[in-house]
Amino acid sequence: MSERSALGRVRGIGSAKEGVGDWWTQRLTSVALVVLGSWFVVSLLGLPDHDFATVAAWMRSWWRAPALILFVLTGAWHSQLGVRVIIEDYVHEIGAKTLAIGVASFAHIVIAAIGVVAVLRVALGGAA
Repeated sequence: MSERSALGRVRGIGSAKEGVGDWWTQRLTSVALVVLGSWFVVSLLGLPDHDFATVAAWMRSWWRAPALILFVLTGAWHSQLGVRVIIEDYVHEIGAKTLAIGVASFAHIVIAAIGVVAVLRVALGGAA
């Protein structure tokens, strides 16, 4: 007895055996975001003041800037995976789906790059 549905047997289709990697990646990035986000919020709440000079000085630590960059990149990656799943589920025309995934992926790359550059500018003392 087959576990495939009747429609799947008629169409000759079944599991594509793909998507598990993206599913796991989204779960792992969500755990990383909980850890990094908690660290970020607790660290900022522990600052005596929240003006630019105080936060910039906090970011200039040898390990905080890389952690912030990791936070930005993980957030962009997690967001891109989620948006891609939504597009795949709700956009049915293949051309529109391909275009939407391409635009969303490009937008996430641009957002991640802007975030990394912003962290580096502040951490390296370039922003005033």
